[in-house]
Amino acid sequence: MSTLISPPASVPTPRAGTAPYLEPFARANGNGNVLRQPAWLAGWRQAGLARFATSGLPTLRDEDWRFTNLAALAALPFIPSPDGVDAAVTPDQLSGLPFAGLPGDRLVFVDGHFSTRWSRISSRTDGVVVAPLSRALSEDATVLEAHWNGSNPTSGNAFTALNQAYFTDGAFISVPDGRAVDQPVHLVFLASGVEAGRTAHVRNVIRAGANTRLTVVESYLGLGDGASVTNSVTELVAGDRAVVEHLRFQDESLEAFHFGALRAVIGRAADVVAHSFALGARLSRQSIETALNGEGLEVVLNGLYVTAGEQTADHHMLVDHAQPHGASHEYFNGILAGKSRGVFHGRILVRPGAQKTDAKQTNKNILLTDGATVDTKPQLEIYADDVKCTHGATIGQLNPESVFYLRARGIPLDTARRMLIHAFAGEIIDRVRCPALREELDQRVWDRLESNEAVHVGAHHHA
Repeated sequence: MSTLISPPASVPTPRAGTAPYLEPFARANGNGNVLRQPAWLAGWRQAGLARFATSGLPTLRDEDWRFTNLAALAALPFIPSPDGVDAAVTPDQLSGLPFAGLPGDRLVFVDGHFSTRWSRISSRTDGVVVAPLSRALSEDATVLEAHWNGSNPTSGNAFTALNQAYFTDGAFISVPDGRAVDQPVHLVFLASGVEAGRTAHVRNVIRAGANTRLTVVESYLGLGDGASVTNSVTELVAGDRAVVEHLRFQDESLEAFHFGALRAVIGRAADVVAHSFALGARLSRQSIETALNGEGLEVVLNGLYVTAGEQTADHHMLVDHAQPHGASHEYFNGILAGKSRGVFHGRILVRPGAQKTDAKQTNKNILLTDGATVDTKPQLEIYADDVKCTHGATIGQLNPESVFYLRARGIPLDTARRMLIHAFAGEIIDRVRCPALREELDQRVWDRLESNEAVHVGAHHHA
């Protein structure tokens, strides 16, 4: 049974300033873009809206946001994307996008709406499902109903709550026990930028069963220069002994705002690696929550942010060790120029009983200009006594001893600096397991760094 989305009759007294974010929900029945959905989903959306109504947008007074100022976002109109402007996409644009040469399935979304025109989904007989979420909801919503009803309705932040209320589409990937998907699945999210404040809410559900293998790439890119907003949530469930690689590549317009969340639940003896590459957007925030619910698993969280001008790149993480003999390793590097800002908040939680946990967290940053800043907060919270946990953070300019070492071997200063900066980025890129992804990332990051004048001699003292 399907029903129209209904006005939020049960929303509590809203917090001041939330009205512009609540009104489009109530108008949804009359704007020509009616969301048809199962009755249970209407209630689930309403619960997300109610959660946002009580919290509102975060401010600098919120501990988790005290280094990330959302004033510029709050000044924009809130326009949940009414349609996908896929007519604005050309074949030449698509062929020039990152990872365009990948041979596997490709799902393309424009302003949060699925584009059949530009997508490519192979026929399968092995039980693997790769489809837009809207199709999964219309054909058989029982799996998603069980998935979402079993999730914690109070977890996440204001943006995941807004996403719950407003998401239009996304990807649904389901891999049955024992199956392997040989080629990476590529999810492409394009922001048209046709009007300031147009917001794409996308939600991806990825379920990898026991003894499966899967690689998923999410690309977030801009077609125009407008102040678009992307608000995405990816929910990943990795079963026992699953081997999963997930990569998020964000290179949106320098006027754009990007909020992403990865919420992963990981089973026994699973092997999961998740990468975040943040190169674009005026302000980006990636929240990563991993629930390590099985024994003997290994998780690697790996990220690189490259910023310039007035950009802000924020990574906020929670690694929750709930069972013994688990290993987690976080490696995040930042290269910052101009007056840009990097924010890193990493929290490792080791629960009682999670003995023999091996957790490592490092955040390293190179400031190429005097005006660039980094706020880093590595954090350990340990309630078990037989563990090995380490964390550390560094912020500084290029190591002068390393520069001197290279120059003493006849390497010019500019070349020495470039070699060290590229090697610093390469530490992160080299952890990407899929060769095709690793090679393209290496080229994309190389080109971005080479185009930054602060990488070259003479620019690193200027803001």
